[in-house]
Amino acid sequence: MIAVVDYGLGNLGSVMRAFRRLGVPAVLSDDPAVLLAARGLVLPGDGAFAATMAEIRDRRLPPVLAEAVARGLPLLGICVGMQVLFEEGEEGGAHRGLGLLGGVVRRLRVAPLPVPHMGWNALRLRRPHPLVAGTPDGAHVYFVHSYHCEAREEDVVATAEHGVEVVAVAARGNVLGVQFHPEKSQAVGLALVARFAGLCASAVREEAS
Repeated sequence: MIAVVDYGLGNLGSVMRAFRRLGVPAVLSDDPAVLLAARGLVLPGDGAFAATMAEIRDRRLPPVLAEAVARGLPLLGICVGMQVLFEEGEEGGAHRGLGLLGGVVRRLRVAPLPVPHMGWNALRLRRPHPLVAGTPDGAHVYFVHSYHCEAREEDVVATAEHGVEVVAVAARGNVLGVQFHPEKSQAVGLALVARFAGLCASAVREEAS
């Protein structure tokens, strides 16, 4: 069972539909016991960094997510769900993130190109990773975002171009993030969701003593 973290915001329904299409058991929950009993977690996102973090904190989820990662559960952040994995975001002022990935989330400054960066864009694979295994270099996925993650170089798996190089996929250990929406990216996105489910099935859990 994969748990989609319910913090009251984000693209919860479309992520759940993606798992149903794949026949992968998934539950939507904010119950710590349910989240920590899952084989992996998805943190969806659709909105602002500060509002997302406020909802996550209101539900007392930061320590739950940190414990899940410490136990070895794969955690996948999507769009703003990826951004809040980082240490800080500058949307609407400086706001602390979950700090599970190193780096800062900054506004796209790409004039005269439009912001938000919205629509299909090509992935450029930077290094091998099981999450993108089999994804062709140049495959198109669907983005909607006005801020982008300045990640550590060693954590960057794939990028896209929109006036600047945008980190499209980041990973450090069992913490994974995608800036685009795999659930809206047709066959390429569904294949990525399926690979994440496979990572969850094979993950080694460290149970709490």
